[in-house]
Amino acid sequence: MKVAKRRRREGKTDYAIRIKLLKSEKPRLVFRKTNKYLVVQYLESKEAKDSIKIGMTSSALIRYGWPKKAQGSLKSLPACYLMGILFGKTIVSKKLESPIVDFGMYRVLSKSRLQGFVKGLVDSGLNINYNEEFFPSEERIEGGHLKNKIPFGSVKANIEHLKETEDHKVKTVKKPKTAKTTKNK
Repeated sequence: MKVAKRRRREGKTDYAIRIKLLKSEKPRLVFRKTNKYLVVQYLESKEAKDSIKIGMTSSALIRYGWPKKAQGSLKSLPACYLMGILFGKTIVSKKLESPIVDFGMYRVLSKSRLQGFVKGLVDSGLNINYNEEFFPSEERIEGGHLKNKIPFGSVKANIEHLKETEDHKVKTVKKPKTAKTTKNK
């Protein structure tokens, strides 16, 4: 009897899809949800080893005007859309190659948070294949359905006027320095 790999049993990795993504040799944009935040990473893979080039969580939206009283909604549909715009602008400003979006084991439903994220990427100027009919309506993207209203327009305007400054802190992973070894005499 053959036993499935541990990450497949835990529902974390679909190896058939992962192999296809690795064979394409294109960078991937990984989108994950946690209990509090959204996590987005730009990955490049070499020899099946992923290296993170850019990483960001939805807590970065607070710097662009997301209200602190609405921190509980940092994984809502408007937050997904705004994260798509913010991350897309970061990729475009760093002149990186357009990635393949990797949702992992999430079910991709139409008009969901995942599709809102992709719409944000498309609106930021990234070249991504998409189907317009799966995107959520503008009213839902702007947060019309939420109890805690957020200043969607001002947050979006702050992100769209994004410039590479010292204020704009995005985790860029750098290669660690190797330690020099000394020989004992």
